[in-house]
Amino acid sequence: MIELKDLEVRYGKRKVLQGINLTLKRGESLSIVGESGGGKTTLGLSIIGLVEGTVKGEILFDGKNLVALAEKELKAIRWNRIAMVFQNVENALNPLYTVLDQVSEPIVAHKLGDRKEATKRAGELLSMVDLPEGRFYAYPHQLSGGEKQRVLIAMALANDPDLIILDEPTTALDALTKVEIINLMHTVCNERELTILLLTHDFYAASTLSDKMAVLYAGRIVEFGPTPALLSNPRHPYTRGLLRCYPSMTTTKDLQGIKGRMEFFDDGCPFHPRCTQSLEKCREGAPRLEEYDGRLIACHRGGIIPLLELRDLSKSFDSLNAVDSIDITLYEGETLALVGESGSGKTTTAKLIMGIFEATEGRICLEGKQIHGRDKSFYQRVQMIFQNPMEAVSHRFSVREAVREPLDIQKQCDREQRESIVRHILEEVELPSSEAFMNKYPHQLSQGEAQRVSIARALVLNPKLLIADEPTSALDASTQAKVVKLLLNLQEERGIGMFFITHNLALARKISDRIAVMLRGHIVEEGPSNEIIRNPLHPYTKDLLKAAPTLNSNVPLVPKHTSKKKEGFGCPYANRCDKALEVCFNEKPQLRHFGSHRVACVHA
Repeated sequence: MIELKDLEVRYGKRKVLQGINLTLKRGESLSIVGESGGGKTTLGLSIIGLVEGTVKGEILFDGKNLVALAEKELKAIRWNRIAMVFQNVENALNPLYTVLDQVSEPIVAHKLGDRKEATKRAGELLSMVDLPEGRFYAYPHQLSGGEKQRVLIAMALANDPDLIILDEPTTALDALTKVEIINLMHTVCNERELTILLLTHDFYAASTLSDKMAVLYAGRIVEFGPTPALLSNPRHPYTRGLLRCYPSMTTTKDLQGIKGRMEFFDDGCPFHPRCTQSLEKCREGAPRLEEYDGRLIACHRGGIIPLLELRDLSKSFDSLNAVDSIDITLYEGETLALVGESGSGKTTTAKLIMGIFEATEGRICLEGKQIHGRDKSFYQRVQMIFQNPMEAVSHRFSVREAVREPLDIQKQCDREQRESIVRHILEEVELPSSEAFMNKYPHQLSQGEAQRVSIARALVLNPKLLIADEPTSALDASTQAKVVKLLLNLQEERGIGMFFITHNLALARKISDRIAVMLRGHIVEEGPSNEIIRNPLHPYTKDLLKAAPTLNSNVPLVPKHTSKKKEGFGCPYANRCDKALEVCFNEKPQLRHFGSHRVACVHA
């Protein structure tokens, strides 16, 4: 029905839209999402010919190029075949006319009926959008926000358009009214088989009203694909950042923002100043929108890159398999929580990554390249926060020496610059940078201060991957909350990928994007944090969740499992599982995909 080809809109010298190519077939629904100021409203206004800027390219509507049409020809299409629900309801309605008169106006203006017929038709439309009949003769200032939105929808539908453009139709509405308006638009548009173009920053509205989604940033589309796929598995760093900002009842991780602010560039990737995985070429040339795994992404790196990959990784100590053929991927800027009870192999996995232990089998890849040894360049990119800060930092070192030591080993910059970096990193982890504090020794620090020094030491080289092994286990609740918030803020600013090891599922749900559950050296379940918490599939994960701390005194204690004491080489949880079958003792279950989960269980 409508196709945008190389659409460009300028306000003076500033390009507000550039290189927009979209196709929308009759009956389809497409949402354009992104931050305010990114060009969404400009795109909608350019289609109906009301944009104030200079428009180039083509907007083909049933074969006609709207950009080339005269104003008289556009008027015949506007409100007749293409209608728009404007964002600012206060400006869209005339304060001098009743809402019944305003809904009648497009019908009369396009000569689709006389005043009497138009009034009758307007009344039917207002009833259809559930506006009480007693409000038909009200003026805009006498209506609530939800009622005004209903009037605008009725106006847009007055002449039975083929395409309806919805510009932030749920902005500033309360939760219940928002749901009512979304349900109303969904019902009306489906009944009339309308083509929908939704411009919004509301992901709930986009998920309900659109089949496909395009993510717009600084006037360019950076990701495009089916709406469910983009919401469940964002591939562009900007899309992931938007979803991390959006509050939802299914969200478990604390909200995170996107560093910096939006800027418009003629050259280079528009997102590169805020992107945590940008390269030099991202500054030089704009990436093309190309297909990667079934969707379109504009990124020189093909979207969010795998930062750390563990493939069939194993470690044996004599006859004990401490880590058994684990397979994990951690993406750039992501937090993966590895959870499980003590002795399950979590710390061993961390030490394998760091090269403290040598793997018996398998391989470790960092940014796509297999690691064969650990040199200085490796430790510039990968650092670890150890579980016990008092053991991780030498008692012979002052705070200054402990934090500065990685810089000394790497021989980075001169001594004066190193001193400046140490002071800056201490302030970044919310520690004093005074001489008195930097001259203290570990035994003079509190547990929380020692852990922050350990974090500062790990961050001083600005690594891309941070392995945090129970970094809050010895801290009181207040200090733990501060350290977790600190790590999330540093991830937001620096784009650090975090491999977060913990036995505390309640903590894992607040800090992680994904959770991997480990038991006796095996990964038994892995998936998005909200899915693992909301719908665990493995019996062991369910028991961990039952044992997670809660302040509800009515929650029953987790019953102790009776060990079945059967020998075998099957599921590591078989001896403690109430549902264990004979096959569970004899055959090791493989990790299989169940929706967004991977689960190793015959009952899954």
